[in-house]
Amino acid sequence: MDIYSIITRMIPRRIEPIIHDYLQQFPAVALLGPRQVGKTTLATHPKISFGFKPDYLDLEKPDHLEKLQDPVQYLKRFDDRLVIIDEIQRAPGLFQILRGIIDERIFADNQSGNFLLLGSASLELLRQSSETLAGRIAYIELNPLDVLEIEPGQEEILWVRGGFPRCFLAESEKKSITWRNNFITSYLERDIGQFGPRIPAETMRRFWTMLAHNQGGILNAAQLAGSLAIDGKTVAKYLDIMVDLLMVRRLPPYYTNIGKRLVKSPKIYVRDSGIVHALLRIDNIDQLLGHPIAGMSWEGHVIETLINVAPEQTQASFYRTSAGAEIDLILELPGNQTWAIEIKRSLVPKISKGFLIALGDLKPNKAFIVYSGQERYPKSQNIEAISVRELAQQLVNLA
Repeated sequence: MDIYSIITRMIPRRIEPIIHDYLQQFPAVALLGPRQVGKTTLATHPKISFGFKPDYLDLEKPDHLEKLQDPVQYLKRFDDRLVIIDEIQRAPGLFQILRGIIDERIFADNQSGNFLLLGSASLELLRQSSETLAGRIAYIELNPLDVLEIEPGQEEILWVRGGFPRCFLAESEKKSITWRNNFITSYLERDIGQFGPRIPAETMRRFWTMLAHNQGGILNAAQLAGSLAIDGKTVAKYLDIMVDLLMVRRLPPYYTNIGKRLVKSPKIYVRDSGIVHALLRIDNIDQLLGHPIAGMSWEGHVIETLINVAPEQTQASFYRTSAGAEIDLILELPGNQTWAIEIKRSLVPKISKGFLIALGDLKPNKAFIVYSGQERYPKSQNIEAISVRELAQQLVNLA
């Protein structure tokens, strides 16, 4: 075991008890997340496998694939313990076989904790292949480290480096940026190829970098297409790939019938702030604070954090009218609660006129300004200034 695996095991992940509980309820659990986010480390933790050493298969390794030449016979050997299958999206035909094995185990009164499936593709993509396991599988997404999984005082490091464990825990800024650059190259040269005909790595790098330059911007497919000398359908394809690889988020617009012209295109965010900075060749906090992207990088970092810690079934969106009324993030929470959130990279945040107009339009239950300070205080009668850590904890407490 290398030092990074040891250190990563020492960082409690918020979803660890959720995985354990789901394995006690469902025959199969799918743990999804981008590469290098810590899925394997977490999945093989003794707490997850009920204290027993699980059988582990990595479908990217030829010798492990060889074991599945006769998958039924091989997997039936492990009726008494958890089987972990990594990179499951590479063998979509395996889901049909798992259904038969799971149904046999259910008939034998072994109704939970059979399979833990790890995947580096999005929930929607995996669902297309796993419809045969409907009612037998639960899905959990493991994201990069968030503000509630690190020590107080490390928030700035998390923003600059991002939340991939090896990157966040690197001994120096130089080693952190080196890791991120190699991570990006690996994704471009290896992972994108699984989605069909080969796409030139350099073209995808330019596309990814353009998204970083336009972090938090409204999707303008025509502009992207013109810059890359491709058509709009190809832009949509490239974007779908990055979303499916869990590296980019499409934040949809909030829709309500209020008689105003609303922006209808999504906002686009590169999900990890450290990857944004690597794509833009920003190596440290001094360079970041002097860069025009700093404000939108912070906005994306906060949005990703809050969406990831929000209770299940939360719907996230943004609100913008053609006249300039805007809310950076709207969270529609279980229980018909709507929270409106404005995000400011400032120690003295000011309430924008557009935010006030938008609040009048939507009348949310709560309104916040997330800023870079630590104190929580009222900005007006119904708007609070709050840190990202405290608001994230408030959302976790709702679960």
